[in-house]
Formats: sequence, C-alpha cells, structure tokens
Amino acid sequence: MLDKIKQFAELLEKQQIEYLYKNNIACEANILNVRVKIKEGKKYIKINIGTSGKYMIDREGNIFGIKAYGVIHKGHKFGTLDTTNNYYWGGYRGYKKDGSCKNSVELARKICLEHLGLITKKKG
Repeated sequence: MLDKIKQFAELLEKQQIEYLYKNNIACEANILNVRVKIKEGKKYIKINIGTSGKYMIDREGNIFGIKAYGVIHKGHKFGTLDTTNNYYWGGYRGYKKDGSCKNSVELARKICLEHLGLITKKKG
C-alpha cells in the first residue's frame, strides 16, 4: 500500500504544479507551497500540500478530505488508491474526470452554491 500512497503523492504534486502553470501562477513560492508530504498516523495516512493537511487515507486505501487536521470528512470521499487516475488533483481539491465539473473554478462555484443552499447536492 505504501507504493500506491507514494504514487498518489507524486500524481497529486504533479497535477498541482501543472495547475499553477496552466493558470500562469507558477512562481517559485507557489511551486514550493504545493510540495506534497506524507505523514503516517495511528489510524490514517495524512497527505499534506505545503504546510496544510489536505487528504487522509484510511487503512483500506480510501481517500478523504479533512475537516480539521487529523479528522477525516466522510462526506468528502475521493475514491481509493486504486482510482486516483479517475480524478484530477490540481486546483483546490480533487474532482472526478467524468465531466461533472469541467474545471476547478466551476467546482469551487458549485461547492459555494451548495454551501449557501442555493443548489442541492445530487445523491449517488
């Protein structure tokens, strides 16, 4: 499983850097702040981007977002270590490549509207 976690971390960092270049914000400071670090905890593997916690992986290989450092957000599941290539990891957070959100700006808008209650989240 450690090899899959390292592969995920490499993919995450690569797509974060690609995102910076694509959006013309790839200065040295930004690139340094998307370096990915892996920290092993008692229950979860923590994936940090820069100095911030971003994702957590349980012992079964499920990838979650976080509520607070060390606390998974079960409502923000990003597949498993076997399905990392089904997601785009650049931008603010990962999203499925199935066309449901074409870019991270559209995703951020959708998340904000859901949070404000202006649209409802689809089940399924």
